[in-house]
Amino acid sequence: MNWEQLLSSNRIGSMSAAKRHVRSEFEVDYDRLVFSLPFRRLQDKTQVFPLPEDDFVHNRLTHSLEVASVGRSLGKLAGEHVIDRHPDLEKLVSPADFGSIVSAASLAHDVGNPPFGHSGETAISEYFLKNALAQNIKTYVTPEEWADLTNFEGNAQGFRLINQALHGLKLTYATLGAFTKYPRQSVLEEKIVGRASQKKFGFFQTEKNIFAELAEVLGLNVQVAGKSWARHPLTFLVEAADDICYHIIDLEDGCTLGLVSLDESVELLRPILGDQLDMKKLQTRTTQHEKLGTLRALAINKLIHQSVEVFAEYESDLLSGSFDTALTSKIDSTEALEQIKSLSIQKIYRAPIVLEKEVAGFQVLTGLLEPIVEAILEFKQESASHKSKTILRVLPAEVTAFLVEGSLYTNLRIILDYISGMTDSHALTMYRKIHGMSMPSW
Repeated sequence: MNWEQLLSSNRIGSMSAAKRHVRSEFEVDYDRLVFSLPFRRLQDKTQVFPLPEDDFVHNRLTHSLEVASVGRSLGKLAGEHVIDRHPDLEKLVSPADFGSIVSAASLAHDVGNPPFGHSGETAISEYFLKNALAQNIKTYVTPEEWADLTNFEGNAQGFRLINQALHGLKLTYATLGAFTKYPRQSVLEEKIVGRASQKKFGFFQTEKNIFAELAEVLGLNVQVAGKSWARHPLTFLVEAADDICYHIIDLEDGCTLGLVSLDESVELLRPILGDQLDMKKLQTRTTQHEKLGTLRALAINKLIHQSVEVFAEYESDLLSGSFDTALTSKIDSTEALEQIKSLSIQKIYRAPIVLEKEVAGFQVLTGLLEPIVEAILEFKQESASHKSKTILRVLPAEVTAFLVEGSLYTNLRIILDYISGMTDSHALTMYRKIHGMSMPSW
């Protein structure tokens, strides 16, 4: 792989980049995402804690904004290293362009997540795996399509939303490449052991041709012909931005809600901060929020610089595609991050309020899928029940307008676009309506 191709500012369906005088093409990517519907919906989607009333607890939107901010810093610093080693690039791009690409891809990294966080992904997957009615679908779809349905993947859903034919954002190839954390399809029999990029998948069958075009333009190395490619090198920075934020900020939220003490938080962050941890200065901060904010800022800054050092060290391996592990797994603070993760699992992710949210998410999403999928299975059939016909009429016109006869997989993808695109509140409201738990009012 080479940086000239990897930094392509062209867009899908366009042979050349537009001439702009104020914003770069990569800054345009960021702006398009900010104003997009999928991004806006993140304001009412669970990060860890459901529908938080405390202003200091994060939702998916605030998390994404923070990841984008960290991503910009990572990209700029890494860009300085890359341009220093490849001086010819200076005629084409600046360190700020690297920052803009990573920031835009980071901003988009969660747009495909369904309501109720990762438990929402599991609920959708298990519905198709375990529901008796859904099992009938298997005989009408290909093995690859069935794998898409039984392994709902937020990364692939995000790639689909960004690239939808009529409403796609038409991002640059560089940003799309950096966004794709798992450049492979759902079925991959020949997995290469140890490759982090093959842990999950990054596009559904409906978008496989789009990704193939993207991979060709960017020159991504093929790992398993037609099914898996090497990551775009900047994807590792997007991943690092997310890793840094969720480790540090989930801990901050857990402390804010009283699940973890301030003393515990300080001790967990001490190995990262080293001699930057000044307890006397920290005590001058009046409130716990101020103390946590100070610790967070110092820790994130330290982790950014450590991650960029690893990126610079392995740059040639990133370009060859031989490096395929998280940057944060090779930094000086790796062990400290593992300790934070271990405590977070025990005290934060398994806290009663979080587990209750997961249970509710399973109930709500399964309760939405059952009647709607049944209606889709009976779509345009003369024997369709009155209930199924009514369910379809209740769905928004922008959903039913795209349903087509004779393509069950396509129709199921459209329904999953609708359900996974819901905010937590919308999903709960729709569940109550469909199950007669609330009645319409004038």
